[in-house]
This record gives sequence, C-alpha cells and structure tokens, in this order.
Amino acid sequence: MAAVKQLIADFYRVASARDFQRDIHFRVLSISPGGTTQTFGEDDLVYARSATLPARAINNVTTSYMGLNFNLPGVVQYPNSANYQLTFYNDAKNNIRQKFEDWTRDTFNDANSTGNYFTPTQSSTIDLIQLDTQMEKVAQYQLVGVSIREVGGIKYDFSGGKGDVVQFDVGLAYHYFIRKS
Repeated sequence: MAAVKQLIADFYRVASARDFQRDIHFRVLSISPGGTTQTFGEDDLVYARSATLPARAINNVTTSYMGLNFNLPGVVQYPNSANYQLTFYNDAKNNIRQKFEDWTRDTFNDANSTGNYFTPTQSSTIDLIQLDTQMEKVAQYQLVGVSIREVGGIKYDFSGGKGDVVQFDVGLAYHYFIRKS
C-alpha cells in the first residue's frame, strides 16, 4: 500500500475545493512598447486570441568530483524569450496589425536605414493576467524589456474559404518577467 493515498475520492475532494485553471481564463491586459509611439488599448487587446504564460528555468551547472556529477543550480533563463508569440484576430480595418507593423518600422525603417533599435527599457512591457471562473484576477505577470521581432502573415483563401476570421501572429522578445500579484 502506498504511503500516501490518492484515491478518486481524494481527487474529487481536492478538485472540488480548488477547481482548475481553464485555457480561457487568460488575458493580455496591456502592451506598452516604451519609447515607441504605438499604443495598444483595451479595444485592441480584446482581439488577442491566444498567448502563453511564459516559462522560467534555472540552468543546471554540472560539477564533477571523483567521477560523480553534482547538479548545482545556476542562473535563470527565460525559454522562448527571444520569440514570445501572441496571436490576434485581425479586425476588419487592419488597425491592430498596422500598429504592430508601425512598431517594426519604428524599430528599423529600411527606407532610410534608421530606427530605434535600442536596448528596450523597463517601461517596455506586456501585462498578462490569469482569471478565475468569475473573471477575477488570480495573478498578473509582466514581461519586461519587450521589443518587436515579427508580424506574421495573414492567409486568405478565396477559392475555398468559409468566411473564417483571419488571424496573425506577433513575435516579441523580452528580457525577463515578474509576477506582480
């Protein structure tokens, strides 16, 4: 017999008390590009279709002694921080996508080879919130040092399309994230 009982009744008791976080209980609260002129308000961010709560990992440092490897904690790493993906529904007038396109042109304008390709500041952020079943905030995460990397393409299908809402991906980079609450 196991030292710790984890029966169906235990699962039901704990699940009933704690519930589960659902894949719809997540929102992009704000995007603040920092030194750029773009603004993304709540009317833009309702078009955010999907995102991922970012990951955080501690690097492993292996140290050997007499043939035995010791695994020690190293410094922090933020997996996929160079290509954080957000997916947006495209609004009918292409407003949101154009804001991201403008952000890329502000970062680097190939027409005159100039731009703001500076190190992103602490004021360049994305705020993400997790919600409960009553749509109340459970936790808020802030990605710090955000900069634009890619505005993905939009696929149209005029030969066999069903009239689906089109969407596009945005690739961003960030330095680190903090849990604000």
